[in-house]
Amino acid sequence: MDITELTVHELQDKLKNKEITISEITKAYSDRIKEKESDVDAFVTILADEAIVKSRKIEEKINNGELKSSFAGIPIGIKDNMCTKGIKTTCGSKMLENFIAPYDATIVERLNKEGMINLGKLNMDEFAMGSSTENSAIKKTKNPWNLNTVPGGSSGGSAAAVAANLVPWALGSDTGGSIRQPSSFCGVVGLKPTYGLVSRYGLVAYASSLDQIGPITKDVRDCAMLLNVLAGRDEKDTTSIDRPKVDYVEALKNDVKGLKIAVPKEFFGEGINKEVKAKLEEAIAKYKELGAEVEEVSLDIAEHALAAYYIIACAEASSNLGRFDGIRYGHRSEKGETLRDIYFNSRSEGFGPEVKRRIILGTYVLSSGYYDAYYKKAQKVRTLIANKFEEVFKNHDVILTPTSPTTAFEFNSKSSPLEMYLADICTVSVNVAGLPGISIPCGVDGKGMPIGMQLIGNKFQEETILNVAYTYEQATNFRANYKPEFKK
Repeated sequence: MDITELTVHELQDKLKNKEITISEITKAYSDRIKEKESDVDAFVTILADEAIVKSRKIEEKINNGELKSSFAGIPIGIKDNMCTKGIKTTCGSKMLENFIAPYDATIVERLNKEGMINLGKLNMDEFAMGSSTENSAIKKTKNPWNLNTVPGGSSGGSAAAVAANLVPWALGSDTGGSIRQPSSFCGVVGLKPTYGLVSRYGLVAYASSLDQIGPITKDVRDCAMLLNVLAGRDEKDTTSIDRPKVDYVEALKNDVKGLKIAVPKEFFGEGINKEVKAKLEEAIAKYKELGAEVEEVSLDIAEHALAAYYIIACAEASSNLGRFDGIRYGHRSEKGETLRDIYFNSRSEGFGPEVKRRIILGTYVLSSGYYDAYYKKAQKVRTLIANKFEEVFKNHDVILTPTSPTTAFEFNSKSSPLEMYLADICTVSVNVAGLPGISIPCGVDGKGMPIGMQLIGNKFQEETILNVAYTYEQATNFRANYKPEFKK
């Protein structure tokens, strides 16, 4: 038995039946990291040795009756833009390469309260800006299905680590698809919750009105389990919503009879890879077979959503990243005699090309004379996009689309930033409207690379999309049929 191939709920069952111990689980993952991390490069900071020490302490607490959580001793990986007390939080950037957080993010506090064990901080596109993890200033993470291809981004390290069995599950953040798109590329499950469901306190902000933390897991049940831990009001985050507690695992009914699924024709048109489209059509046929009602609808927002997203996100990034100036936070240049020189040189040296590009664009759209023409108009388009979704949800329970128009592409294959931005065309509208979305694998292409299916729900309808995803997963059993090959 390879412990690292098990899902978290399978690990819990074996712990309960005393077939394995917490120390054995942690040791298995530590050994796996030593074996495969050099191939994948998923971690920025590895905490395997510390994890082994912590596993013994947790076993003592369980034996003494001090800790009773079913998650006690379960390892996890955390994206490197979430603050972890006493541990480096780099955001994949030279600007923060030596920053050690003085406090834990709220979600990290919740993991610690359950007794989970942090195996390390996972690589990402710098300040979460990218769709391939090629923008990391630390290293380039590889896709374990084919090491010549990207894992997606910006949560590429998290998705790759789960796919390669370096961690049983991980946390990512999603601003325009950064959980779902890498989950699609790496053949795992990734959920972007409704905006406000999960606290953002301690998440280093990219675009505050779009960012959301969520789980990346091996299967849908694990996704529901981790969401149970993450979701909930946080007084430190004024955008988090106070809602009745929901058990998302109980929502997994394995039944979609009578459920109404909308399929927007615009998401299956020009630009969608033929093999991706074919697998999505097979998934639609499977849902019909399982008793769901499927209807084609019009949702002509994708192109407008992408434009609105990049204006809003870059504007907010320009504001949020203003604090990293070499004085208050971040890398400080040794060059320069005046304060202006220190600002200029610190930001020039600390930020990578993509971050600079988005800061410049964001500053431009917020500047006098252009605010109304760009930023204000983008916010109006945002309202129209949300209204379009509302219209569809009046008559449907779920919207089904591809997660990405293609499967994972090779490194350095995108010739321009605009070409890279188009990789997010299927996912950004969900963030713009503040909706929940999940990506689950629905097959592979002719080269054996995973294809992702996105299910979008109405606000705070995570139970619905989790059940729809779970029902498909149980009917097709992707993990039993396909595994990463680590091809070089």
